[in-house]
Amino acid sequence: MIFGITGNTHKEQLWRPVADLVHWMVREGIAFRLHRNVAEGLITRGLLDEKLCASHGVERLAEHVDVILSFGGDGTLLNSAHEIGERGTPILGVNIGRLGFLADVEVAHMRETVRRLLAGDYRIEARMVLEAQADNGAELRARWALNEFVLMRSGETSMVSIEVKVDGAPLNVYWADGLIIATPTGSTAYSLSVGGPILVPGCGAVVLTPIAPHALTARPIVLPDRSVIEARVLNYERPYVVTADGKSSVLTNRPLRLTIRRARHTVNLIKLPEQHFFRTLRSKLMWGVRKS
Repeated sequence: MIFGITGNTHKEQLWRPVADLVHWMVREGIAFRLHRNVAEGLITRGLLDEKLCASHGVERLAEHVDVILSFGGDGTLLNSAHEIGERGTPILGVNIGRLGFLADVEVAHMRETVRRLLAGDYRIEARMVLEAQADNGAELRARWALNEFVLMRSGETSMVSIEVKVDGAPLNVYWADGLIIATPTGSTAYSLSVGGPILVPGCGAVVLTPIAPHALTARPIVLPDRSVIEARVLNYERPYVVTADGKSSVLTNRPLRLTIRRARHTVNLIKLPEQHFFRTLRSKLMWGVRKS
């Protein structure tokens, strides 16, 4: 098994744990590769030998490894997933951030975790992905999302009007700051923060959550994952934004009909046997904790 190591190079707390892990892997004879940006950062900080980094640093990490260790928070893991694309290389999220729903292995446990991966003591969760197609030729920064697609107002307009159809049938016209179309994985991200429901990752479902809707009766709705969702921005005389997993495209003066459906590929996350979504809810959201 060849391990790929990547991470959020903007976080200063990345460097020492990665350097320690690499030194240990060298001593243990464990095969690894470093994302080139990480290798260069380790050299700059004097934490790793330049020759070692040069021989192990690669640009397209997923093409050279069997699994990827992504050091950072959930945003870093999302970036790693988009770099992998449709290759399906399994990812283990290592948390050096704050909340960590996706990056749920703590950095202090990395040596033990690597040993367990080498021993096959893990499972892979295939997470559902959404893909989007724009009918007006709009160039989107990302055409698929592990967490969510968001249509929302830009800074130049107060609200957007979004007409939604599901499998060709009219659902609603949302007059709001925006609309989130989220996977079960993304249900604990932006959607949750604006009042959407929590979906267990294995659910075959998609959740539509309006952002600050003008009508109080516009509530989140859960749809089957086989649904074909059409979202059309009606007031397109002002700029608006389409975001996929935090990758934003600002569209100006162009009508847009976005068709969103379940993608054929998945993002494969590595989980240890004791890791369970309910355990994550209890530890991250403090479910079941009594106030003293």
